[in-house]
Amino acid sequence: MTTITQVNDSGLPLRRDVKFLGNILGEILVSQGGTELLDKVERIRTISKILRNQEDDKTYDLLKQEISTLGSPMRKQVIRAFSVYFHLVNAAEQNHRIRRRREYQLQSEINVQPGSIENAIVSLKDNHISADIIQNVLTKLSLELIITAHPTEATKRSILEIQKRIASILQQKENPLLSKRERKKLEESLFNEVTVLWQTDELRHNKPTVIDEVRNGLYYFDQTLFDVLPDIHQEVEDSLKEHYPDRLWNVPHFLRFGSWIGGDRDGNPNVTAEVTWETLHKQQRLVLKKYKAVLIELMKRFSQSTTRVKISEELLGSLDEEETKYLTEDKKWVHEGEAYRRKFAIMIERLKQVGKPEIGYKSSEELLEDLFMIHRSTYQHQPTNHELKLLQKLIRQVQLFGFHLATLDIRNHSGEHEAAIGEILKKVHIANDYTALTEDEKVSLLESLLKDPRPLLSLHEDYSKETQEILQVFQMIKKAHEKFGKRSISVYLVSMTQSASDLLEVLLLAKEAGVYRLHTDGTVETDLNVAPLLETIDDLTAGPKIMETLFQMPVYRHHLSGMGDQQEIMLGYSDGSKDGGTLTANWKLYKAQVEIHEMAKKYKIGLKFFHGRGGSLGRGGGPLNRSLLSQPAETLGDGVKITEQGEVLSSRYLLEDIAYRSLEQATSTLLKAATNVLNESEQGHIRDERWVSTIEEISERSLAKYQSLVFEDPDFLTYFNQATPLGELADLNIGSRPMSRKNSNKFENLRAIPWVFAWTQSRQLLPAWYAAGTGLEAFASKNTENLSILKEMYHEWPFFRSTVDNLQMALMKADIPTAKEYSSLVEDREIADRIFGNIVEEYNKTKDILLKITGDQELLERTPNIQDSVHRRNPYVDPLNFLQVELIKELRAIEEPDDELITQVLLTISGIAAGLRNTG
Repeated sequence: MTTITQVNDSGLPLRRDVKFLGNILGEILVSQGGTELLDKVERIRTISKILRNQEDDKTYDLLKQEISTLGSPMRKQVIRAFSVYFHLVNAAEQNHRIRRRREYQLQSEINVQPGSIENAIVSLKDNHISADIIQNVLTKLSLELIITAHPTEATKRSILEIQKRIASILQQKENPLLSKRERKKLEESLFNEVTVLWQTDELRHNKPTVIDEVRNGLYYFDQTLFDVLPDIHQEVEDSLKEHYPDRLWNVPHFLRFGSWIGGDRDGNPNVTAEVTWETLHKQQRLVLKKYKAVLIELMKRFSQSTTRVKISEELLGSLDEEETKYLTEDKKWVHEGEAYRRKFAIMIERLKQVGKPEIGYKSSEELLEDLFMIHRSTYQHQPTNHELKLLQKLIRQVQLFGFHLATLDIRNHSGEHEAAIGEILKKVHIANDYTALTEDEKVSLLESLLKDPRPLLSLHEDYSKETQEILQVFQMIKKAHEKFGKRSISVYLVSMTQSASDLLEVLLLAKEAGVYRLHTDGTVETDLNVAPLLETIDDLTAGPKIMETLFQMPVYRHHLSGMGDQQEIMLGYSDGSKDGGTLTANWKLYKAQVEIHEMAKKYKIGLKFFHGRGGSLGRGGGPLNRSLLSQPAETLGDGVKITEQGEVLSSRYLLEDIAYRSLEQATSTLLKAATNVLNESEQGHIRDERWVSTIEEISERSLAKYQSLVFEDPDFLTYFNQATPLGELADLNIGSRPMSRKNSNKFENLRAIPWVFAWTQSRQLLPAWYAAGTGLEAFASKNTENLSILKEMYHEWPFFRSTVDNLQMALMKADIPTAKEYSSLVEDREIADRIFGNIVEEYNKTKDILLKITGDQELLERTPNIQDSVHRRNPYVDPLNFLQVELIKELRAIEEPDDELITQVLLTISGIAAGLRNTG
């Protein structure tokens, strides 16, 4: 009880900020819409809060009446008022996270913040983990975070930038040394920012192009990641030096960011080879601009004179020759004795001329050589133990980002490769109908072709447009390796991998482009890791067998030896969850990792699992550090890769302090977990076999329940289409990619993102929790001991704890009374009542069993800050949900589309997404 009170007390500054911003919004509503607008918003808000505290028919009818009697212009303003409020709350909450972190930092002598890098190092020392073990772990440690353009960020970039400025001003207001005048100036700035927010259009009126999405992704590298990533590495090194002072530490680059934006062509015809090439150019331009800015700053600071300090002969000897070779007279540094500035002038010019081999740097390695030369020279005059941090940071930045900024993954659907191979083989009379061959026949044919150094492609053949595009992609990869370096594109992901031939086809296409090279002496050079994407429940089950088939093939083993015997495997959380429900999907994913890991060990192959998690709970989302802990412990040392997409990017990486906190939590978690695994001589303790058999049984029961509704109830799709705003989402213009694969209305072709987005908007959140309760309750009710087993699993098994906590979060964000409003949109009342009744029954069952397992009285009782956030938001989300239902009814009742109605529906979608901080 004491802990909860303390945490709630720590929320007082947040409530103060929210109230302050709310008052500003109130003033602006009066200024822009008159007192009538403010009175209407306040009345709806007050009734909504009363309804939250005491549900009764009279208050419910009153709220419905207030909403249904709104005229169109007033209704639009009311929607916007509630939506803008959420943007203000989001800014305040971001600032509060920064405030809490700083409070810990101020108390660092007494309390080390949980989840910090120092906390991890102190914990390792307290547990007597040796420096040798830590260095060994760091050598193997790898965490890659991949930003994607998956269309789940409903908030426009201009709105996000206003939020960022508001959070920054709130942060400045914390300064106790502010004068009265300075405080007033900040408050005026806040008022102006909120005014601009109110006057900014929340909606995109055109779908973004792929290049628009590339720019949005690059924004995070420019604003935060370029600086935060080297800072994280430096913090690890500094903390190790402090707590393990007897060791000379070398912290490798274990944390990197990559991207899919401009490379992910699965189901997106707008991502062409030309677009990918342009993406790589944009990435390079940004990283060179960032390096140039740092070099100019270093040039200002390195004013040392050769008359005052000793400069290395190596550096002095390079100056005259390089100035003559690379600089015109007007670009040379004028003061001969300022050797460092002369060197920086040369480096800046060479950086500007990248791409012109006679002057510019040919690679980032050449730039690094010059930086290391300067670094070595500083040892001759810089006091011991006082590193020049900015120079050291730039060295690390160049090591991390190269001349490519971020590795760009290429992804495409297995069917696209099969069709291209089929056409190519038919043209050269090798296989008349490749697609009709059995899997064994395909594998045998592909293996023989991969062993043959002769090319298959003919310059004189006229291939279809689709096959030409596939070939151009592989030719572009070859070109990119030559221009931007091999790190620019290192992985090719195969969506819907269902067999070994799916990967061999990609390898054969790589061979034709020279990315995979078989020499006449039998040696192999390969520059592309071909990675399967296992997505559906069936594919996850088949995954170990698919990979073993490949590992047993000499031609594939030769390819892997060229990749250092490392295989990347991507696991899709979205389609598995859509296919089998969240609990079953998560268990199948976990199980596939364990089985593939054990099998790969047998063949001495290292693995890196790539987790395709979405931002929402229904697509494997959740806090980054908890996502890491939920993986099989023995796989954490293999290297981990995770997607970061949609609203996750802005919530984690918009502000530098929050970006740092998120990445330090992930680093701390991974470092501790990987060290603990490596330190154990026996790993049998990782999972009790009883737990495995328990979750297997729960999963089977849960899968049957899920599929009985989603696949076996003939009216389910009718309910889904009508009881959610699925049809209206397409107009939101939040991504360049179509909502469905093949532009089909079939359920199997509907992408997981709109599937989750629609359920989230309607407050049912079905993909994030449905059917879990049936599985858990069925097991618990079998005998009196089973509940104790579930409690034990919750307390001792991170995977199960994470699963249960995510289910709690989903139920907390779901809202049955609001969801009932959406069920009224279903035309057939029998279907609506029956299916909604099923959902309500399962919701209550799931909530009851989760509380029994955790031993709590309320959902998320142990994380009151999240509880408070949900409770604070609900009375403001409710009116938007009620308004959305009314608007959808009107929209669906008319034959001709009404632009104003559509706009208002979209405004509610955007507002609810901001309120729940989740889309798809």
